[in-house]
Amino acid sequence: MHLRESYVRRMTRTVHVGEVPVGGGSPVVVESMTKTQTTDVKATVKQIKSLESVGCDMVRIAVPDYDAAEALAGIRQKTKIPIIADIHFNYKLGLMAIEAGIDCVRINPGNIGGRENIIRTAEAARRQGIPLRIGVNAGSLEKSLLQKYGAPIPEALVESVSRTVSLLEDIGFTEVILSAKSSSVPATIETYRMIANRFRYPIHVGVTEAGPPPAGVIRSVVGTGTLLAEGIGDTIRVSLTASAEEEVKVGQEILKALFLREYGPVIISCPTCGRCNIDLIRLVKQVEKKLAGIKEPTVVAVMGCVVNGPGEAREADVGIAATKGQALIFRKGEIIKKVMPSKAVAALLNEMKQVGKRRGKPRRR
Repeated sequence: MHLRESYVRRMTRTVHVGEVPVGGGSPVVVESMTKTQTTDVKATVKQIKSLESVGCDMVRIAVPDYDAAEALAGIRQKTKIPIIADIHFNYKLGLMAIEAGIDCVRINPGNIGGRENIIRTAEAARRQGIPLRIGVNAGSLEKSLLQKYGAPIPEALVESVSRTVSLLEDIGFTEVILSAKSSSVPATIETYRMIANRFRYPIHVGVTEAGPPPAGVIRSVVGTGTLLAEGIGDTIRVSLTASAEEEVKVGQEILKALFLREYGPVIISCPTCGRCNIDLIRLVKQVEKKLAGIKEPTVVAVMGCVVNGPGEAREADVGIAATKGQALIFRKGEIIKKVMPSKAVAALLNEMKQVGKRRGKPRRR
């Protein structure tokens, strides 16, 4: 596989959340969830706009009560990004959210209150022309399935999804996105594999309650990354005990790592060893800081060995291979110039400008 080759995507139906296509070969969508009180319209709108500024594609909002549902209209009026209303326990909150003009409703079959409430929500969504996300969760599975399986194992989660899909298909409602999350990474992977084999609806992927960084990041990368590498997943959320913006950035890095989407430069750097005689960690941080606002999808290498550096990173668009006393600036493994280490970052950025000009693409946000 070539450096920039991505994985083959599983083909699904296409569902639109607002103007954002989900599934059908469209780019994988990065989602987050507001961490404000929904009733605080000003704070919620501010966070939504902050998420949009870091590249979030759509935002989910918790709607725990009637006051929150009533706040949605004001939030919708002040924002542009697609909004998903997250509904539990009371289907009427979903109806209010649809009335407020949101773009999708997430319902949990385990606590929405039975078949009739799902049908009522789907019919309202149909009238408004918006999709539903069937959001099964291991922590709130239907009691009948817990009794049948004894625990929220993958088979139980998949049966919950299957029941709801069948119910919606019986009434001719097929504008559906599927998800079935667990806090267990192995259970999450197995569940989604089973769903992908059974259905052709777009799939929302994530490890729920992943925890704080760095452990939560690792769990999310292993679970979500494994599935995306297998072609499973049309929209993702990284569920961290951290800022919503951090969730988006981690999600973007997962997609960048698999070359499923481009979000500016990818930095590759060596881990250092006994051959390294410069402060490579400091150098990488300098490069990372300078690249923070650059939009061009460039692969940048920062290596700590002038002997092997250009060869090890020959697939990089540009790079530095530095040692005590000199630094080599290279492009596609070919050495372009030698500079003093103190001039290396400036020389690298200048070479990146030349790459950007050759491609004829804008470089900054």
